[in-house]
Amino acid sequence: MLKTIPTHQLRLGMFLHQLTGSWMNHPFWRSRFLLRDARDIERIREAGIQEVVIDTALGLDVAPEAPAEAAPPPIAPSPAADTPAAAPPLPEPHPAIASAGPEYTAALDVSRRSLGAVVELFTQARLGQALDAQTCVPVVEDVMSSVSDKPNALISISRLKTVDDYTYMHAVATCALMVGLARQMGLPDDKVREAGLAGLLLDVGKAAITAIEPELLSKPGRLSDEEMALLRTHAKRGHEMLVKEGGFSAAVLDAVLHHHERIDGSGYPDALAGARIAPLARMAAICDVYDAVTSRRPYRAPWDPGEAMRHMAQAKGQFDPMIFQHFVKALGIYPVGSLVRLQSNRLAVIVAQGKDSLLKPRIKVFYTAEEQHRLSPAFELDLADPDAADKIVGVEPPASWRFQDLDQLWLE
Repeated sequence: MLKTIPTHQLRLGMFLHQLTGSWMNHPFWRSRFLLRDARDIERIREAGIQEVVIDTALGLDVAPEAPAEAAPPPIAPSPAADTPAAAPPLPEPHPAIASAGPEYTAALDVSRRSLGAVVELFTQARLGQALDAQTCVPVVEDVMSSVSDKPNALISISRLKTVDDYTYMHAVATCALMVGLARQMGLPDDKVREAGLAGLLLDVGKAAITAIEPELLSKPGRLSDEEMALLRTHAKRGHEMLVKEGGFSAAVLDAVLHHHERIDGSGYPDALAGARIAPLARMAAICDVYDAVTSRRPYRAPWDPGEAMRHMAQAKGQFDPMIFQHFVKALGIYPVGSLVRLQSNRLAVIVAQGKDSLLKPRIKVFYTAEEQHRLSPAFELDLADPDAADKIVGVEPPASWRFQDLDQLWLE
């Protein structure tokens, strides 16, 4: 139930539905969120906001007034009783994030904000509560700004996921990938925003599945035929959910429904082929698969980004070839974090894309394959520099080398 209350009655655990006044007059990038931090309550009051609207179905209600005369002290509630169902803790970040250098500071901030919003979005979906298109827009705007400032920073950061936060961070990563791809394709801002929104919402139907089978998405072994059939319903469930709520464009709805379709007709849920698959759904298919295969899952290790590009390029009939070319240009033939072998028989990781050539990125050289030892210290090399005197000869599978710190190397 929605309830307007004075800000002096705010307390942690309440779900803020609306801040009064213009969004330009308060310090929050979104107006609907769960109050988890006491500092947020202080910031609301410091902004001069007199009243807010809370949703008691998603969080705590106003504390009951103290009785006029003395009464026995109430039984202290258990921690679970005082914690609303809509407030799951944010997953722990990937351990490599701790090594991120200043180049990734802004991207990390966007990633954290977006993750919090997606956790709340999926929780509302899982509980069968209303999803508002407008609550998603600030996340997409944040991502668009980050991708414009430093095109690969957020995309690279978002690839680092733990098994526990995969579902949420996959939404953030796919949003960033869709924005980057749309920018590379030269689409106008309204279409870039639409692409980002589609990426954010592709898997929202999985939230409904977790309400039926809570452990399905984190199952470490192979899914049974029945479990796979249930998982494949997420596209239709997400589409139905968004149609019911309203406010989403036809293109976004179609991308959510058809992001698992394939050019050769081998996808689902409708086995569409060729031109019957809309452009936004074709873009979503590429971004969704790339992030999925480069992320750690309960049943397998992540693919190296360079390996992923190679495998996807060889997957004939799966992806739109023209859109995939744009995708390669957006991320690079060797995306940031790829492990590569050099002509000098040394190994390096990609740290940034080259300005003029996809074949000449900036790398960090850290290992000599012939002598099998680490270089100390590792050093950066710009392959576009005429004095570099080296070049990439191929992608190396990280599993063959068992390096434990590849992500730390390119993040530093």
